[in-house]
Parts: sequence; C-alpha cells; structure tokens
Amino acid sequence: MSWLQVKFSTQANEADQLSDLLTAVGAVSVTLLDAADQPLFEPLPGETPLWDQTLVIGLFTAEVDTEALIGQLQQHRGDGPLPPYRWEGLDDQDWERVWLKHFKPMPFGQRLWIIPSGYAAPDPGAVNIHLDPGLAFGTGTHPTTAMCLNWLDRHPPQQLQVIDYGCGSGILAIAAALLGASEVIATDIDPQALLATNDNARQNQVAANIVTYLPAAIPDFSVDLLLANILAGPLQQLAEHFARYTRPGGELLLAGLLEEQATALMAHYSQWFSMDIDQQVEEWVCLHGTRLNTPTGVPAQD
Repeated sequence: MSWLQVKFSTQANEADQLSDLLTAVGAVSVTLLDAADQPLFEPLPGETPLWDQTLVIGLFTAEVDTEALIGQLQQHRGDGPLPPYRWEGLDDQDWERVWLKHFKPMPFGQRLWIIPSGYAAPDPGAVNIHLDPGLAFGTGTHPTTAMCLNWLDRHPPQQLQVIDYGCGSGILAIAAALLGASEVIATDIDPQALLATNDNARQNQVAANIVTYLPAAIPDFSVDLLLANILAGPLQQLAEHFARYTRPGGELLLAGLLEEQATALMAHYSQWFSMDIDQQVEEWVCLHGTRLNTPTGVPAQD
C-alpha cells in the first residue's frame, strides 16, 4: 500500500491547531517533529513543550484528493493562509525490519551485549541481553544508556539490591540481574515501560529477580545501588528520594544530563552523596555517587 504525507512548517503556537485540523479531515496519523534541530529538555508536570519551528506531518492514503483536502483545511482554518507545505509519497514498509536494520547486536565493556530480537548472539558465552524495546525507551544506542551499561560491566552488582529508576525497556534492570544482582526494583512513570520491562525480563529469564512498580508504589526500601538514566530536571527533583532509597555506603549512577548541567547537579547531590564524573560521551555526562553516612536532609516517608 502507498501513502501520501503532507508536511507543514509552522510555529509551535500553531502546531496543535494544525494537528487537530489534519485529524478532522481524515489523516491516518499526525506526527510533530523538530524542524530546526532544537533540543527540548525535560518538561514540568503537565507541560507538553514543542519546538519553536515545528514540522506537522499528516499521513493519508494515496487516493486522497490533495487539492480538495487543502481546501478543507483552509475552510476549517478560516482567515489567514495555511503555513508552507509540501506533499510527499511514502511507500509501505515492513517497519519491524526497518527498525532491526538500525538496531543490531552491540557490545558494552568486556562481556555485556545487547541482542535485538531476531539476531543470534555473536558471543554465546557473553552476558547477552535479548531485547525488544516495544513502545518504551531504551535500546542501548543512546550514549547515556551506553555509559550506564559500561559502568555495570565494570562494576557487576553481584548479590546486591538495585533500583532502576526510569527503567524504560528494562535494559539496565536486566543487565544488573544478569550481572548477579539479587533483587532489582524497576520503576517508571509510564505503565507501558513496566510492561516492556516485564516482557524483556521474562525473555532473559530474570523475571524472578525483577519487580516493577510505578514510582508512587515503591515500598519502603533501601538498596546497594540506584541507577537513574532520566533527565537533569527530574534528577534534581528526586535527589532526596534517591538519598532515602540508597543505604549508607551504597552507590548511585546518574545519566541523562548534559555537561553544562553536571556541576550544579553534583553540588545539589553533595548533601547526601560523594559525587564525581564517571564518564563523558560527546555532550552527555554520567555521574557516580557514594551515599554518605549522615541522614541530613533525608525526607520522612510519604
């Protein structure tokens, strides 16, 4: 089956309205993309930020009357011209195969491998994570995830209790379990991530070692190692909670932050942890901390 997509270049304040109009005239799907390579950092609760220059893409079947559809959009919009747009053809594809073409077995450290579904392990004797991310974030291709995996390979958490905060696909939780962790709590604000983590844990035969929770449901628990590959804003907000979850002498690994965010974040965490920069890849930084013995600043249980 073939498709047509119409791409509008517009401003952030018009993107939502244009998206609604495309849906109203029968778009099969509507996608919003960055039109100017502008980074977006973590939103506050309830916010859905958009790029200043946003590309709004509507997908239609190839039989659509393009002139009539543009006329409908203009009629719905009322006064004022439509933003600049162009039509493009789009062939149907086997999207799973396209995804697999760009996601192949990858090594991390000395013995850790990520193996996407459909591939054989290049080194059967290695610690192999067989992964299908599903709809959740986390494949190991991003530098922040790669740095966490490299750290785990260098510091296997044998017989340790671990929290993977912001688990996504479960990649770090599964790596920790395969590297010897006795128990892993995996948590994420997205229920889809917990489903993906449970599925991937079963696939890797570590489901008995991993338990998943939404953040509000995490039990009163302290661990030897807390992993958090999220973003700088949430890392800042969660510092006291991470101090509560990490027992004195326990370790902390933080990723998802940029080089220019590291100094302020380390200073904030220094109330509870001895902090240092463990790794840097491009502009991304991974921080390591050791929990101090002092309980200063640790909040009471909710």
